[in-house]
Amino acid sequence: MDHHFEKKFGSQEDTLLMAYKTEDHETQYCFPAINSSCIKTKRPTHEYNIMYLFFSVLSVWTVILNLLVIISISHFKKLHTPTNMLILSLALADLLVGLTVMPLEGIRLIETCWYFGETICRAFSVIMGLLFSTSLSNLVLIAVDRYVAVCHPLLYPQKITMPRTIIIICVSWFCSSAYNILADISSSHRNYRCYGECTFIISFAWTIIDLFLSFLLPCIIIITLYLRIFYVAHHQVKVINSLMRSGKHLTEGSVRRKSESKAALTLGIIVMVYLFCWIPFYSLSLTPNTRMTSAIACFILWMVYISSAVNPLIYAIFYPWFRTSVKYILNLSKLFKPS
Repeated sequence: MDHHFEKKFGSQEDTLLMAYKTEDHETQYCFPAINSSCIKTKRPTHEYNIMYLFFSVLSVWTVILNLLVIISISHFKKLHTPTNMLILSLALADLLVGLTVMPLEGIRLIETCWYFGETICRAFSVIMGLLFSTSLSNLVLIAVDRYVAVCHPLLYPQKITMPRTIIIICVSWFCSSAYNILADISSSHRNYRCYGECTFIISFAWTIIDLFLSFLLPCIIIITLYLRIFYVAHHQVKVINSLMRSGKHLTEGSVRRKSESKAALTLGIIVMVYLFCWIPFYSLSLTPNTRMTSAIACFILWMVYISSAVNPLIYAIFYPWFRTSVKYILNLSKLFKPS
């Protein structure tokens, strides 16, 4: 999915790489020993330190928070539900974003140079696309899971089982991997104007295909399902509240439906945050002639990355089980007791 960005913003270093000079007017290169080296940005030492500190903290924060989600769901058997398996898959993708994508992209942003070679550049492109497309497919699966739970509660235990959910998650990761490898192979060419950059240019036709398959279609599915979910959930909550005011006894099914509606609302917030971060990124694919400054381009890209750090905060705010499990994890003596 990063191919959109590479096509539109892969040259975001245009101004930075090709026009910067040091204060004493001596050009600084990414690879001084190579004649075709890209030009490197000269930054004050304090600016380097602040940027490295910020991106390091952001990366570590993303890894630790998502690791807590993964440990919580994996360790405590009470949390082994189909919905939580989807949350675990999403957290794994977010963790890998913090572990691999953020550090490399942060170094490229700070140094305005790609120091890791063409092989790592291609692998980085595939991994970034894999993680983002997997995250979006997980959100589609979460929307389907909540739709069945809220709109067809009697069918949910039969249709949405743990084995089926795990198989679907594995298929989702496999398809995302295959798709992004194919996208990398199908890249029309790699246009390196100088040694020390990592950019890709793909055909306009492939851009449109990717825009539809990787963003528009999933968004249409997600938004359609959640509109239906919120309509049904709102109606159910009104009925349940009416029963409570009249003093009637609530059945177990009514309590469960209210809980499912609350879970749908929480996961809906996650989806909306994700779409809020992604829509600016993908909407620019519809205007291929738009020229963006490097600062705006970087801001749009890092909005996408930061969504990986925001999801665990939403779990912490809305899910009591997450807060409770984190307390057990931090208290190691309780963590290693049978769950």
